[in-house]
Amino acid sequence: MLNNKKIAVDFDGTIVDDAYPAIGKTKIFAFETLKKLQAQGFRLILWTYRHGKTLDEAVEFCRQNGIEFYAVNSSFEGEVFDSETQSRKLDADWFIDDRNLGGFPGWGEIYNIINERIEFRVEGKEVLAYSKLKKEKKKGLFW
Repeated sequence: MLNNKKIAVDFDGTIVDDAYPAIGKTKIFAFETLKKLQAQGFRLILWTYRHGKTLDEAVEFCRQNGIEFYAVNSSFEGEVFDSETQSRKLDADWFIDDRNLGGFPGWGEIYNIINERIEFRVEGKEVLAYSKLKKEKKKGLFW
């Protein structure tokens, strides 16, 4: 299944455990999931606070683990950013970040949410897929 969807992925706390400015231990299934998504045609953007040398180290770390990004801290390779005329928000269909509402659900759950188009909601610090939620009994005429 090829598509042109873009996924912006954070580095620290998402691909690796947060150890900034060092590179933390790789999160379980991070690179396996990213490779699978790339094979399905998703374009991956590395979207991180890192810059300069620490950004170069993160990009190289990902390259050594089999991931080449479509773009790094930009919507597309070669993008020229002008803060006077553009928003810094990236043009991406999905954002994967450890600071999501509900926290980071893990790479297995992320893959299922994207691949199976599962809708979800956040309760407290838990991300619940709608397909896994208990069905509430209707209390009124319409809900």
